[in-house]
Amino acid sequence: MHTLTKAVLATGLAGAGALAYGSLIERNAFTLRRFVVPVLPRGSEPVDVLHLSDIHLMPTQRRKLAWISALAELEPDAVVNTGDNIAHPESITPLIDALAPFRGLPGAFVLGSNDYFAPGRKNPADYLLRKKAKPRTPRLPTDVLVGELVDSGWSDLTNTRGRMAVKGLDLELVGVDDPHLEYDRYDEVAGPADPTADLTVGIVHAPYTRVLDAMTADGAGLVIAGHTHGGQLAVPFYGALVTNCDLDTGRVKGLSRWWPGANGIPSNEAPTDAAWMHVSAGLGTSPYAPIRFACRPEATLLTLTPRA
Repeated sequence: MHTLTKAVLATGLAGAGALAYGSLIERNAFTLRRFVVPVLPRGSEPVDVLHLSDIHLMPTQRRKLAWISALAELEPDAVVNTGDNIAHPESITPLIDALAPFRGLPGAFVLGSNDYFAPGRKNPADYLLRKKAKPRTPRLPTDVLVGELVDSGWSDLTNTRGRMAVKGLDLELVGVDDPHLEYDRYDEVAGPADPTADLTVGIVHAPYTRVLDAMTADGAGLVIAGHTHGGQLAVPFYGALVTNCDLDTGRVKGLSRWWPGANGIPSNEAPTDAAWMHVSAGLGTSPYAPIRFACRPEATLLTLTPRA
């Protein structure tokens, strides 16, 4: 009995230590990821795209705001924001102030569920069991957020197509509203990739496979997404347990390959014409679940280079 008591006590202390580490240290250990993505025509100059996602900003998170602003030192050529920017009605002004150093850069954004609805308390078991309920929390000032981002010079890709000129390249952009809320209307933007564009990029908040399949079937060479938080709580040496959508856990964050029907099939089995996909683990958490474990908050610099 004495041995059992010691084991239970040790397990409890280890759990408490992991909880303290995840909530006090790791969720503030902001990390820059870098990936090289060979998607441009031969002879093109490399293009650096800063991918921001899932900031989930509370107005008082000064450390996060300062870190985001400092990313301007990377001198990216363009910015892509895949949603879930705010967690409070008063977060918009500090967010736009933090993004001010990027003003004037080519940019584009889509929205996530937490750009529409304030966060609320949820049963963690629902997340693990993949239960999805309609939001019942108050609406956020989405129109104000969108207006500020557009005024910064970024394109709103809510169920629409657009173009972005970057370093002499013509990028075709295809975006949808948040699939997690079932606001996506890909049928309104569906169609073959423009053969005159140097690259077609699909941009989406939540990487649901119905959208990924449709975008890549139409010829998108790169898809950029967020939403998953990289699982938020991962098991060391194993990885994420869930993705908070129907995407397989092998693609919960980072760079991978995607083609229609790819879910559950490793990227190393991709056909030669498969698209590239980047899923960001994001920079924040819900204020009701302020913890990350084995999954640091992140932003990513994607260096687009010529195809081999």
